[in-house]
Amino acid sequence: MSDTLPRGTASGRGGGRRARRLVLAGALAAVLGASAVNTVLPASAADAPLSQGRAVTASSSERADLSPAAAVDGKTGTRWSSKFSDPQWLRVDLGKTTAISKIVLNWERAYATAFTIQTSNDGGTWTTIRSTTAGLDGVQTLNVSGSGRYVRLYATKRSSQYGVSLWEFQVFGTGTTTPTKPTPSTTPTKPAPSTTPTEPSGDPSKGPVPPGAVRVAEFVAECPVTHRLADDPIVLPGLAGASHMHSFMGNASTDADSTLAGLLKSTSSCNPKIDLSSYWVPTLYDGDKAVEPTGTTFYYLGEGVSDRLMGQTRAFPQGLKIVAGNAKATGANDTSMARWSCLHAGEVGSSKNFVKCPAGTMLESYLDFPHCWNGKDLDSADHKSHMAYPVGNACPASHPVIVPKLRMVLRYPVNGDPSAFRLASGPGYTMHGDFFNAWPTAEMERRVRDCIRPIVKCGADGTP
Repeated sequence: MSDTLPRGTASGRGGGRRARRLVLAGALAAVLGASAVNTVLPASAADAPLSQGRAVTASSSERADLSPAAAVDGKTGTRWSSKFSDPQWLRVDLGKTTAISKIVLNWERAYATAFTIQTSNDGGTWTTIRSTTAGLDGVQTLNVSGSGRYVRLYATKRSSQYGVSLWEFQVFGTGTTTPTKPTPSTTPTKPAPSTTPTEPSGDPSKGPVPPGAVRVAEFVAECPVTHRLADDPIVLPGLAGASHMHSFMGNASTDADSTLAGLLKSTSSCNPKIDLSSYWVPTLYDGDKAVEPTGTTFYYLGEGVSDRLMGQTRAFPQGLKIVAGNAKATGANDTSMARWSCLHAGEVGSSKNFVKCPAGTMLESYLDFPHCWNGKDLDSADHKSHMAYPVGNACPASHPVIVPKLRMVLRYPVNGDPSAFRLASGPGYTMHGDFFNAWPTAEMERRVRDCIRPIVKCGADGTP
């Protein structure tokens, strides 16, 4: 018998703690030849950073919600944080070669004591326009002189045992393209075709890029928990009660006998309501008490492949079934896709097993699904072989079709000693997730066209 639950409440993305140190402008100028301020006021339209909302990449991210895009979104409540090693870098693509006059680094407490600011026209050859071995935390404003399409912060030494973390990375300049002198010619020549597009533009298959759009390939669905059942319509179809307990999200009808036709006739807890897909994970227990997540966000992302290949992303076919994680893991090394961390406590880091979260925080799980499809099978005997993860920023030849990467982020209202925590499948490292796609075909295709291919951040309604 199912134990029907009230719908949860979607939780916003986590922020982080802020620590600011007042630095006298004269002292910082002596060290870096730059000025310092204690806070960054919202930029006016006239002096908005050239970097804001631009495509951005990084050497690593500590957690899913601490992605590089957070450092250029114009918000001082979101941040990028790297993994706990040296060196680390953050690179923003300005879209064209541009004169650069100022860099503002709004550091979180985990700052870099040694770093360089570099520019490049091609993303391969770099020129250093500022370097220091005496970095300070807080907000640093660096007056620079240089030009380039790409601007990179290259951090070589951390100030702590953690990574490096930025609330905002802001690049200012004239906004004018560096002119190039044309070669005189009396005979017009046809331009050579480019095999590496630099900016999604007039290709209708990629969709338009609205003015001011944040350049992150993403759309989302918020899908609260609907019910619990010891069913699994992918691994154990037709066998009611034969599975460990699962917490189901999205489609309200999911059970052991679920089919695509049945899901399409049902209702959904998701925002947007049109997402009739089913998502499920093993139920979390605190002792003998079942704990359901109150934050249930499903990110559909354009990640893992190069920007050059993003335009080849295809929509999920209806009925596609994907499983991520390892329910039968016997140790942390048996799985690498499921991670545990603490919301609002980035200093705790992430782990493949449960972590101890401070009071006032929440236990958080995030899981990335494979997003290279073999192009023909909606499922496979082991429920995994028809899908694969990218290798070297491209899908393998055996699984050539790029589909959006599904990232499941769940936040549980528990913290403290994790010794009493367990999943219905076992320890924390057995965390796994299932996805049964029942998005309307036209809606999924629209989101891939308008959000993923042109690298645009969209909300639950599939618009920027």
